[in-house]
Amino acid sequence: MTTAPVLEAVGLSLSFGATPALRGADLTVARGELLAIMGPSGSGKTTLLHCLAGILVPDEGEVRFHGSRIDSLDETARSALRRDRFGFVFQFGQLVPELSTLENVALPLLLAGCSRTRALDAARPWFERLGIGGLEDRRSGELSGGQAQRVALARGLVAQPDVLFADEPTGALDSLTGEHVMDLLTLAAREQGTTVVLVTHEARVAAYADRLVLVRDGRVTSPTSAPAPVPTSPAGEP
Repeated sequence: MTTAPVLEAVGLSLSFGATPALRGADLTVARGELLAIMGPSGSGKTTLLHCLAGILVPDEGEVRFHGSRIDSLDETARSALRRDRFGFVFQFGQLVPELSTLENVALPLLLAGCSRTRALDAARPWFERLGIGGLEDRRSGELSGGQAQRVALARGLVAQPDVLFADEPTGALDSLTGEHVMDLLTLAAREQGTTVVLVTHEARVAAYADRLVLVRDGRVTSPTSAPAPVPTSPAGEP
């Protein structure tokens, strides 16, 4: 029996003023899949990611999560969906500078209504798991780029989301640190059974994915060949 996709986009079109970003984009994402989305700058790949995550609403088309449309939900319902079912990792981490790293990781749980004690207790094991033990009390300005991105990864996964959306998660990192972050992202997502939708312009990052799609001129196509596999980077802080 075929398993229904966890995410599905059908005929998505979206323009910013007179500039079209998506032109009838179609995409399905299977449960537990790590999907990479590549394309040149301005192709619409980040816009597609934001539509799939309910951040943007398409002008035309449908976005379905577990078979139910999310593009027709109001902003309050879509915000609740992003808080409760989705996780996010962005290029520059986007940590809250006023919070400690432990509080940053716990933030999704706090926003979902968990008590502070429970949220911090759930966040704490991620530091050893991702090789950043001892940094729990630091602020984001005291972290290296690789450390900050690991904190962001922990924050994206701490609530065990159905889907993790990652937008250029290694774009601000050197290649070795980026590979290490991808090793950790892939391992953590596999262990939790989390579906990952990853936007990247780097073939080495896309090679971690189960499947690759290309976005060009607002449309989704499949490549004729996948990026070559990359070796696993050594453990430890690069």
